[in-house]
Amino acid sequence: MKKPTRDERWRMCTRKRRYRTQADALDAARLLGLERQRKAYLCPVCGHWHLASG
Repeated sequence: MKKPTRDERWRMCTRKRRYRTQADALDAARLLGLERQRKAYLCPVCGHWHLASG
């Protein structure tokens, strides 16, 4: 499988909600009742935190 291009990575990033801190991202997951199913990661494209299925 080929690596995504820069444009493809940016499009994947922009579809996701961004959080300023890891704590903000994890708090959002907790409020949704998904804290055990989601992990926060620092996005290398935008520099913000996103939630990922975990």
